[in-house]
Amino acid sequence: MSVVGIVVVVVVAIFAASILGAWLRGGTSGPQGDSKAVREDVQRMLTTQAQGFAAQMGQLTQLVSQQLSEVRRDLEQGVTSASQITNDAQRDMTEQLRSSTDVLNRLNQHLGEVQQSGRELTQAAQTMQAVLGGPKSRGVLGEAQLESLLADVLPKSGYEFEHEFSNGATATAVLHAGRKLVAIDAEFPLDACRKVVEKGEEARGEFAVAVRKHVDAIAETYILPYEGTLDLALMFVPSESAFLELLLTEDEQGRLDDYCRQKHVLPVSPNSLHAYLGAILIGLKGMEFEENAKRMLASLDSVKKEFEQFGQVHEELGSRLQQVRDTYEEASRQLAGAQTALNAAAPEEAAAEEETEESEEAAPATVSVEASNNGA
Repeated sequence: MSVVGIVVVVVVAIFAASILGAWLRGGTSGPQGDSKAVREDVQRMLTTQAQGFAAQMGQLTQLVSQQLSEVRRDLEQGVTSASQITNDAQRDMTEQLRSSTDVLNRLNQHLGEVQQSGRELTQAAQTMQAVLGGPKSRGVLGEAQLESLLADVLPKSGYEFEHEFSNGATATAVLHAGRKLVAIDAEFPLDACRKVVEKGEEARGEFAVAVRKHVDAIAETYILPYEGTLDLALMFVPSESAFLELLLTEDEQGRLDDYCRQKHVLPVSPNSLHAYLGAILIGLKGMEFEENAKRMLASLDSVKKEFEQFGQVHEELGSRLQQVRDTYEEASRQLAGAQTALNAAAPEEAAAEEETEESEEAAPATVSVEASNNGA
């Protein structure tokens, strides 16, 4: 039974008691006997109702106490769970705040590194601008880049830096293509290209003029067939963007790359030069193989001559051995004839020796006889 039911029962009891009191007050004006009997009935009824009410109140009290105990237990469990949830939430919040603090610290650190990198990049850009500001500095930069590329791809015997020709000109580098030379120039006019980037199309004509002038100088200075150069020279462009601008530039005289080909000057960027050097390296290996083949053929010729000389010596030795053999056979025949003659002469010599021995034995006897005769 719920608390609401208990309250309803109490209200009903109070309402019944008030009605009963009013009825009793109203019933005092009747006959005395009837009122006494009624009073007794009412008293019995009230006693019964009171006892029943007391029993119900005891049950209600017990029920309310039990429900209150359950409510208190549920509240305690709820408070415990709420406390555990609160503790977990506080712990999670603490960990999240700690993680957020670590993330913020790392972000601040990264921001500091980014700012430092930005400052370093700005300084590098300023340094690069200063380097690219002067033609001499740009030439040094191109030479350093060219030297690195050549050293990465070709053997030291395949190129040479600061090669001086008989006309007094000094090429940045030359490639050794067998007995021929290919000159490389690394002083491309980057300043004119930078103006194209800064000012746009209005500076492209000036860029075209500067490149054509530089190409003419390379063709006149470094293409010298009488000094062993090929009818070709390389113009090293140390920037891919500048190389692209050269390929895209066209004026009233035509395209710049067409003009370069007409002058036998081949523009190359770092990437394209790497490809050209790879092809040149293959050619150098082919020429090296050819030289090795030539040396091998020369060695084979010398071996052939030695074999021919050995053949002659062998023939002479065979002839001499044949002569020795013939002599040996002749000597063997002569030795056999002598042996036969000796064998034939051996019995006669034996008979002669026997006769000689017999005559010698007979001689002492004769001497003895003669001596005896003389004595007589």
